[in-house]
Amino acid sequence: MIGAGAWGTALARLVHVADGEVCLWGRDADALTKLASTGRNERYLSGVELPAGIPVEPELDAAIDGAGCVVLALPSVAFRGVSERLAKFDGVAASVTKGIEFNTGLTMGGVLGETMPLAKVVALSGPTLAEEVCRDMPTAAVAASDSDEAAATVQQIFHRPTFRVYTSGDPIGVELGGALKNVIAIAAGASAGLGFGDNSKAALVTRAIAEIRRLGVACGARAETFAGLGGLGDLTVTCFSSLSRNYQFGLRIGAGEKPQDILADSASAVEGYPTARSAWNLAQSRNVDTPIIDEVYAMLHEGKDLRQALLDLTTRVSKAED
Repeated sequence: MIGAGAWGTALARLVHVADGEVCLWGRDADALTKLASTGRNERYLSGVELPAGIPVEPELDAAIDGAGCVVLALPSVAFRGVSERLAKFDGVAASVTKGIEFNTGLTMGGVLGETMPLAKVVALSGPTLAEEVCRDMPTAAVAASDSDEAAATVQQIFHRPTFRVYTSGDPIGVELGGALKNVIAIAAGASAGLGFGDNSKAALVTRAIAEIRRLGVACGARAETFAGLGGLGDLTVTCFSSLSRNYQFGLRIGAGEKPQDILADSASAVEGYPTARSAWNLAQSRNVDTPIIDEVYAMLHEGKDLRQALLDLTTRVSKAED
């Protein structure tokens, strides 16, 4: 397990408590030692009790030695740099990071295709809040790959009574659904921060799935994927849960805080922030209409006033529902 943040820790715990073989790697050796000895990861999972004894390793080469599968749970901005160090790995490489690389327009699975060319690539995604997984609350996810065998391998590793894993042959759809929903979650949080209610949020989520599907299909995804766990499921939980970092980020913006001040105060990555820029760029390159993504991008990266962004979104020309 490459990455000892909230999600990497949660997945390592999932395997460990089921007596599976797992090793957790992270950059902070002291934090790893504390996690292994005390069962605490206060930076990313404050107040969550974890089992002591999760195997950890601060050296990357040693962590993956003998592994048949590596799972990358890294911030998207660090994803390429770390995965390049695993170029000779020839097992299954699973990404659980939800992002889009700006310069290339690639999902994290696409990045692995370049940086780990010998590996079989899988994306594990869905409505999976790390804290709830750590508390064994029933959760479902989807393992998506061009390789049925690789997807089944990841399914077998993580499938539990409280963590049901399905498989899919549409990795680009599952990954784009997971990445783009973070942008929408920021909009949902901002809406709540402005004092708007559930009608507003429901309308936002419904219209967002239409533009996520539109952009996904333009990138080669299957339309039906966005009605599944990696699309609507992930979008729903991220836009409605107080545990969502992207929702909380938007909530604080709606309450009047500046994005850069919030980011400086955040312990964990807010993936929707860089993804808004990447998603906007991707939509422009594919000539796809994405009004919600466009306004979130303008608000976060061009300094547009939140209320003006909302006004521009709600005063668009009337049209038929798609």
